[in-house]
Amino acid sequence: MAKPKTPEEKNYKVVAENRRARREYAIEDDLEVGIVLEGSEVKSLREGGSNIAESYATVDEAELWLVNSYIAPYAQAKTWKHEERRRRKLLASKRELSRLWNATQRQGMTLVPMAMYFNHRGLVKLKIGIAKGKKLADKRATDAKRDWNRQKQRLLKERH
Repeated sequence: MAKPKTPEEKNYKVVAENRRARREYAIEDDLEVGIVLEGSEVKSLREGGSNIAESYATVDEAELWLVNSYIAPYAQAKTWKHEERRRRKLLASKRELSRLWNATQRQGMTLVPMAMYFNHRGLVKLKIGIAKGKKLADKRATDAKRDWNRQKQRLLKERH
C-alpha cells in the first residue's frame, strides 16, 4: 500500500526524464535550475506531454538556455499557443553560470538535462548534469558492472 503524500510532496511530479543520459555520459555533477515557461507550456506539462531526450543546455552570452526540448501543444490554448521546440531560458545564479561556462568552454564538458519536474512548491525545475561523453568501451564496462551487481544481489537473495 502506498503511503499518503505529505503536504510538501503532493505537488512533486516528474514530468520528463532523460534515461539515456546516465548511459551515454559520465555525469560528474548536477544542478537544479528554474525554467522560464509560458502559461500554456505549464498546463501542457501538467498533462505530461514533454520530452528532453534529444535536448541539451548551453551557456550563450552570459545566459543559460535549454535547446531542442519538446513540450506538446496545449489543446485548450487557442489564441496564445506556444512553439513546441523553442529555446527556453534557464534560471541560475551568476556564480553557477560562470562555473557552467568554465566547464563547457575550458574543460570540454556537456550540459545534459536529466529530469524535468514540478517541485514541492509546484514550480517547474530542471536537473542538469555536467557530463563528459562516454566511449563505447566505457558503456560496455558500465553495463557489465550493472549486470554483475544484479547477479550478485540474486545470489545473496537465494542464500538467505
